[in-house]
Amino acid sequence: MKPVLIVLSDLWGREKSDWIQFYTKPLSSIYTVKFYDSCELGGVDKSAYQESKLHEQFVNGGISRAVENLKTEGHKTVDILAFSVGGVIGWKAALNEMNVRAFFALSSTRLRNEIQKPNCYIRLFYGEKDRYQPDSDWFEQLELKNKIIPNASHEMYRDENVARFICQEILATRKVWDK
Repeated sequence: MKPVLIVLSDLWGREKSDWIQFYTKPLSSIYTVKFYDSCELGGVDKSAYQESKLHEQFVNGGISRAVENLKTEGHKTVDILAFSVGGVIGWKAALNEMNVRAFFALSSTRLRNEIQKPNCYIRLFYGEKDRYQPDSDWFEQLELKNKIIPNASHEMYRDENVARFICQEILATRKVWDK
């Protein structure tokens, strides 16, 4: 039986996630992949489908609702791959009694506000040009390593080449564990 990989979308949710296949196809060879629309998890109203409106709803209760809803899904042990706001949802779920073995997040800039880290393997990826990524002090304080993708912006995860690199990182991590 394959382990479960929970994939958490960015703030755009399912509607603008055609790029997600760059991750789910290669990773489904070693995982049972379960995709979640972060908006649906957080009860975010998409009728005003604008970045500022979606962001405001996540900050004002949507993240907390998404964490609670994700926890009720009943997964035993999982790995998480999360994008942007999905990263803070997965992080908080891992801190809040969800059994997470490995946590991979791309462009999850809201993590810069976190002061605790989950007790699991953590790998964070940011674009060099993402101005809201956590600073080096945050990484030092939480004793975390990060990987900066050169010349990349916040939505770097939509790029097929970045996805290929991230999938290779995840697959390499799994190979070490599975020995």
